[in-house]
Amino acid sequence: MLSVRRVSEDICSRIYESAQRIDSITFLPSSGFHLKWKIQTRIANEKYLRTNKEVEWLISGFFREIFLKRPDDILKCAADYFTDPRLPNKIHMQLIKDKKAA
Repeated sequence: MLSVRRVSEDICSRIYESAQRIDSITFLPSSGFHLKWKIQTRIANEKYLRTNKEVEWLISGFFREIFLKRPDDILKCAADYFTDPRLPNKIHMQLIKDKKAA
């Protein structure tokens, strides 16, 4: 006869293995609610990023700037990048190029 603890461990092990296949989401064995919430949040974030290309261009442009300049003070570089008054126009132009390419 299987003990409750053994069955519980087996179930947790199977759920954990399934969770590992779902985009490497961390599984919290204490509550299935947390796993479901994390998955839903991740899906919502992914949908948001896919529908708002501006975010992708902001982040990729920032990383490009960092990799090209390799500044000593990354925080200052980030502040300069994100407060550049030309940034909205750059992003807008990139979105136009994307639409033309599609």
